[in-house]
Amino acid sequence: MSETVLQGANPPEPAEEKTSILASISKFRELGLLGFIILLSIVVQMRNPSFLTVENINDMITNTAILSILALGMALVIITRGIDLSIGATLALSGMIVAQTVSVYQGLNPLLAILLGTVIGIACGLVIGFLVSKIGILPIIATLAMMNIFRGLTFTVSDGKWISSYQMPESFVSIATSKILGINTLIVIAIVIYSIAFYFIDHTRTGRQIYAVGSNPDSAKVSGINQTKILMLVYTIMGGLAGLSGVLWVSKFASAQGDTASGYELTVIAACILGGVSIAGGSGKLSGVILGALLLGILNNALPLLNVSPFWQTAIQGLIILVAVIINVLVKRGVDRNNLLRRKI
Repeated sequence: MSETVLQGANPPEPAEEKTSILASISKFRELGLLGFIILLSIVVQMRNPSFLTVENINDMITNTAILSILALGMALVIITRGIDLSIGATLALSGMIVAQTVSVYQGLNPLLAILLGTVIGIACGLVIGFLVSKIGILPIIATLAMMNIFRGLTFTVSDGKWISSYQMPESFVSIATSKILGINTLIVIAIVIYSIAFYFIDHTRTGRQIYAVGSNPDSAKVSGINQTKILMLVYTIMGGLAGLSGVLWVSKFASAQGDTASGYELTVIAACILGGVSIAGGSGKLSGVILGALLLGILNNALPLLNVSPFWQTAIQGLIILVAVIINVLVKRGVDRNNLLRRKI
């Protein structure tokens, strides 16, 4: 009889071991992503020696700065089990209004232009936050509707016209080309924003509540967390970062158009998913978001250097995103099973 009991107890061990492995992977996901980025960089460098030059690395990181800023805001939204499909339109609206303003007031201080764009984005974020948290509209529906509204407003205020570099003052265009302590201003802005975000997430009560709301909304509500405030906050932050990015985008490309950043929200979401942010909410690290944005930046830079067809570039990026999603799902299942086993023990 004892042998029967022992035989019955043996089969679960492989499942437990598999679960333990997946749980361990979740703890070192960022290291794995960093390893993949290093390996990919080595492979690309072997095929094209110009990839890891100082000039190309600087261009690559500069081009990734705006993506990383947007991915930070999107990560906070996704962690609360939300989504924001309006950030491309918010970016375009902010960029267009600021571009029109600096074209009329040529002497406007660049810092005021940045502030104006950020305020416009915050206003857009507040509207979405109100619809999601107060009215109770699903985030995907609310942001899809506002995406079309913001995009329509962009075409309306611009009357369908572009604003080109010759209409903008040099002081505004130089925001994206200037340097602070030898580092491109866009990179410096991204570093400052992430530094503030790391402190906010790790050392403030509100930062921890964001994860609590996404992890288990019912428990968060019972524990006294004001979910309305948290949702308003994350969508407002997302809007502000999108507004700021609109100013940086127009400065970088020296052009403001009605269709600016159309579809760019999907790239931002992809960076978050690659970085390990769970689309189910409640989990995700800012370090992973940075790496996810960097990986997309490397792919955008490396694939053309390898003479990969533009059509295949999109397919390759999609494949990598799909693999990342599958890994995230498997790891999450492993973590959930591991937690369940611990509770039973």
